[in-house]
Amino acid sequence: MNITRRQLHQTALSTAALGLLGAPTGHALAATAEDLHKDSDQLLANLYKQNPTASMIGNRSKAMLVFPKILKAGLIFGGAYGEGVFMRGGRVVDYYNSVSASWGLQAGAESFGYVVFLMSEKAVKYLDDSKGWEFGVGPTLVMVDDGVAKNLSTSTLKDDAYAFILNQEGLMASLSIEGTKISRIKR
Repeated sequence: MNITRRQLHQTALSTAALGLLGAPTGHALAATAEDLHKDSDQLLANLYKQNPTASMIGNRSKAMLVFPKILKAGLIFGGAYGEGVFMRGGRVVDYYNSVSASWGLQAGAESFGYVVFLMSEKAVKYLDDSKGWEFGVGPTLVMVDDGVAKNLSTSTLKDDAYAFILNQEGLMASLSIEGTKISRIKR
């Protein structure tokens, strides 16, 4: 068996991330399909209630990825894991996980949820064709905070994807390099 350096690196980071999160296997954090549906609907309702811009973007999006709970922990090496749904036309059509690995000055643990609105068929096709999405690669992704949200309107939406983070709990101090990969999973 010939293992590449990249595969070895990814395996080491994934193992470290799961160890830091206190899970002996990825299945320990797995939610049922029904839980993912319910939690995703609740997260979206909260986001739309808190942020009218998110509601406007959601109405104009072609599809969305909803991750109701991501668990993140780190001490020099870190990781994050969560599962979510892919929605199109207001209904769940698939399931994905979000895995992150990081390295650098960091310490702590936190949980949060996030929603990625896919605004173009190009972004949806990229997610499907690439069998996942690595942030920083592929379509343009804009992280939306209060400042960005104030400047968005139906006439200024021009990027492929917009992401909102919410329900942050815990404490995580970080100055690190991080990579996130979203991949399809079976439910």
